[in-house]
Amino acid sequence: MEHLHSADQNGLDNKSCHSTPNVLHNKEHTDHDKHAGHSVAMFRDRFWISAFLTLPVLLYTPMIQMWFGFKAPEFIGSGYVPLVFGTIIFFYGGLVFMKSAFAELKNNSPGMMTLISLAIITAYLYSLATQFFVHGDGFFWELATLITIMLLGHWIEMASVAKAESALDEISKLLPDKAEKLVSGEPIKVYVSELRVGDLVMIRPGSSIPVDGKIIEGRSSVDEAAITGESKPVSKSVNDEVVAGTSNQEGSLTVKVTQLGEDTVLAGIMRLVAEAQNSKSNVQVLADKAAFVLTIIAIVTGVITFLYWLFARDAAFALERSVTVLIIACPHALGLAIPLVVSISTALSAKNGLLVRKRLALESARKLDWVLLDKTGTLTKGEHGVVGIWAVEGYTEEDILHLTASLEQNSEHIVGRGIVKEAKERHVHLDKVTDFAALPGLGVQGKLHGHDSFVAASYRFIRENKLKLPSEIERQTRQAAKDGKTEVYLIKDGKVVIGAIALADIVREQSRATIVALKAEGIKTAMVTGDSLDVATHVAKQLGVDQYFAEVRPEDKASKVKELQGSGSKVAFVGDGINDAPALTQADIGMAIGAGTDVAIKSADIILVRSDPSDVIKVINLSKATYRKMTQNLVWATGYNVVAIPLAAGVLYGRGISLSPAFGAVLMSLSTVVVAINAQLLRKISLNR
Repeated sequence: MEHLHSADQNGLDNKSCHSTPNVLHNKEHTDHDKHAGHSVAMFRDRFWISAFLTLPVLLYTPMIQMWFGFKAPEFIGSGYVPLVFGTIIFFYGGLVFMKSAFAELKNNSPGMMTLISLAIITAYLYSLATQFFVHGDGFFWELATLITIMLLGHWIEMASVAKAESALDEISKLLPDKAEKLVSGEPIKVYVSELRVGDLVMIRPGSSIPVDGKIIEGRSSVDEAAITGESKPVSKSVNDEVVAGTSNQEGSLTVKVTQLGEDTVLAGIMRLVAEAQNSKSNVQVLADKAAFVLTIIAIVTGVITFLYWLFARDAAFALERSVTVLIIACPHALGLAIPLVVSISTALSAKNGLLVRKRLALESARKLDWVLLDKTGTLTKGEHGVVGIWAVEGYTEEDILHLTASLEQNSEHIVGRGIVKEAKERHVHLDKVTDFAALPGLGVQGKLHGHDSFVAASYRFIRENKLKLPSEIERQTRQAAKDGKTEVYLIKDGKVVIGAIALADIVREQSRATIVALKAEGIKTAMVTGDSLDVATHVAKQLGVDQYFAEVRPEDKASKVKELQGSGSKVAFVGDGINDAPALTQADIGMAIGAGTDVAIKSADIILVRSDPSDVIKVINLSKATYRKMTQNLVWATGYNVVAIPLAAGVLYGRGISLSPAFGAVLMSLSTVVVAINAQLLRKISLNR
């Protein structure tokens, strides 16, 4: 074990990330988006109109009439009904695919839109030829149904993606337009855009909080579910921070504005979500490559199919087979397989207080070997809390807490605040102190009840004044010091030690359960801290980590990550995003406790908004569930084509098995629906397993 002598300087910068609430609507795509400029409403409207126009095409197609045994009413020009309505459908419904195909070719990335366009253009031109120039049956009804079904498939896709993003879009609606600004103590309604940092606003019960700020008066509970995923309202009082977009519950609050607009945590969360939706995983890259390869295979197979059947049978049959190949091979399901899962998992992660900046990090979380956790501020709360109280005969624990907290109530020292907080939580009444004085480097002193003099001080005061510790207190405090705890002694009249209080950095309630859960997953854990070996050993034993590093300087934390990576292990580092930045960057996956800090945004791959170490388990569960859905969809989409393309080409035609272009379109759309439904099942997964 290496012990580097340095203090651990953990803290959390409260400056939120810079973004805008509308960031989700202003994404910058580095790759061509096949649905650029499209909308759910556009595909919906074109589908219904095309479906309506397809009916007369079907009714006046001789083959359909023969199959179903009916005769459509005839009139002058009725023979041109399929041509007229098929042409309208081709240009109205099919133009959207042809424009996207042109964009694909322009970007040197032929894909599904290229295949769809190739299929419908071929079918339309051949049908025109059979109508006016050559003998044969046209494909107008196949063309109409193909375009209509394709519009339906894209409508389903875009509606599914829009549904996945809807939870994120709702976040932007959480901010109220107006706020009650306090002017000379009187609330005046103003637009939020008119507020400035430093203004005071009143937040009434049941109101949404419009800004990031600090409470200067009042006590209430705040529903932070939309921001952190925390289901229970969080108690808030003076000096606590509140976040824009959360909801005040039962009490009135006076809040001092600290962040506005694009600087709020809410805006930062939305920016991180947008980044995650635009980032790609390895599986997405694989799917993109597969779609491109499938496009090439489909075109080559279509040409070979046409040439084969042209010589083996006739031009009409050859064209029908080649068109069917192009329709069947359309990588629609393949193109939807990964993006839809990514979009849903992004919304699911945000809902659970996990902000994923890099998809590759989330994907890798399922393969972790080690999770290295910072101690202060991550496994512990980073604040001193009372862990032991001892009293001599004639006094109770409550007496010692009451007297010491009364002395410390005006102290700004972290130890004093911890004692006062404990007293308040136990509802211990605090007395007024007279003749109060600070003892630099030692503690505080004052009179209580008007005449009794007391001192609350460190062991140094005991040593310098050569005071004797009662045996029962000496035994307890000696062990406390060995465990790295801080002791505060209560001395009456400057001579007699009547009690002592031990404080320590409080271990988060969730930390122990997190370590247990990680071990259950077969993942080893390690703790790193700048604290002394005694403190590190004590906390490590409490938590049951596999390994721990003590007295580590912030700049050396990254070397501990490297040390664990040395054997080829995949390592995650969990820290507070300030002095842990090098380690967060060095780790295979960097997870920052607490959202909104600039350092966390720059160095971490995943942000744990709730500052709850147990959310590491959620990350791993989400990683496994997301990867499982991605691979399931990928296998289905590619497997479907492996079987369908040979059938479309006519491999089993000699055995009486043949796929028509329309039936091919039905199968293709069915595969899209299966992929979409499978992706939606991701919403049902609980990350708390």
